[in-house]
Amino acid sequence: MKLAMSLFGAYSICEVGKDAAGVAGNIFAFGLFVSPIPTFRRIIRNGSTEMFSGLPYIYSLLNCMICLWYGTPLISPDNLLVTTVNSIGAAFQLVYIILFLMYAEKARKVRMVGLLLAVLGIFVIILVGSLQIDDSAMRRMFVGFLSCASLISMFASPLFIIKLVIRTKSIEFMPFYLSLSTFLMSFSFFLYGLLSDDAFIYVPNGIGTVLGIIQLVLYFYYKGSSSEECREPLIVSYE
Repeated sequence: MKLAMSLFGAYSICEVGKDAAGVAGNIFAFGLFVSPIPTFRRIIRNGSTEMFSGLPYIYSLLNCMICLWYGTPLISPDNLLVTTVNSIGAAFQLVYIILFLMYAEKARKVRMVGLLLAVLGIFVIILVGSLQIDDSAMRRMFVGFLSCASLISMFASPLFIIKLVIRTKSIEFMPFYLSLSTFLMSFSFFLYGLLSDDAFIYVPNGIGTVLGIIQLVLYFYYKGSSSEECREPLIVSYE
């Protein structure tokens, strides 16, 4: 009886820790979601997308939708907080894409619409294809591998900024709060994945945590030798 109660208590603590990590991850992800706002203020103020690229928002939308699908009960049970964070992220990316289309030149607008339709088509194929898999474990593995690969490639995108910072010895294009939000969100979902025993969550977010730490270390290392203020990041993309 005492053993059963101890196991139940440990299980309850694990569940509470998992939920706390997931809620924290949702909160910290908000810092990433709002990070492109300065960029779009500039776009709206100047009435032009200038040299900014819309590709990060397109790719982030696809990433959010795949991860959202993975978090639904049809794919993996008890991952509501994965669904919520990616639902909010997808909504933000859609708003950014719409704003980009409003101010983009005609040629870029046509290209963006084409890419958006391609992304939506890819997601529909993934959604319909996964539902054709009757075995729930295989279905989860199929979508899980896709979401894991998508997250890893997304977390790898700051490598360009890291390389630029090292080469220029300047933090000009690596905003502190963006790097901090990346680290905190990744670490939160890394813990969430560990407590859930879900490798499709803790592996990519573990990589994101390491990259977030590297960015923060570089920021403080080069901050003393650089008097420049951080500008908008060269590549703006989601969690």
